[in-house]
Amino acid sequence: MYRLSTHGDVYNTPVNIYLACTVRGDRAAISTVRTLADALEAMGHTVLTRHLLAEDVEAAESTLTEQDVFTRDLQWLTAADVVIADASGSSYGVGFEVGYVLGRADVSGQRVLLLFDEARRPVVSRLISGNVHPHCTTYAYRAAEDLLGIVPAFLQQALPA
Repeated sequence: MYRLSTHGDVYNTPVNIYLACTVRGDRAAISTVRTLADALEAMGHTVLTRHLLAEDVEAAESTLTEQDVFTRDLQWLTAADVVIADASGSSYGVGFEVGYVLGRADVSGQRVLLLFDEARRPVVSRLISGNVHPHCTTYAYRAAEDLLGIVPAFLQQALPA
């Protein structure tokens, strides 16, 4: 597996990414998140939460107990090299995931890329848009294409070559 740097260099580094997005809240940004997941996988990364982007995610997830989801997701958050979270839609889960990782980032060394759609800024929590935690990069995007530039730069900065 390979990861491209912002300069086009190739690194032989598989990266596990926890891609957080709302499951039960407003999924208006889901097509953008799908585009991002496709690009990450094309670069050779593993998106641990790919199934959350499916149209029938609620039906698929309903086969698990709430405790099973909690346990599984904490395992994935711990196993992830980085967390990329889209907070464009209202979601307590995304906020929890980001807070969980940032709360232990001094020990784990994990980094978070916190994204939200600029057009939704008036309804995005100020805890998201104002996040200046040293292990978090917050980015307001206008289109999926914006993410295709910022994400490789984030990964280059967040992960050792």
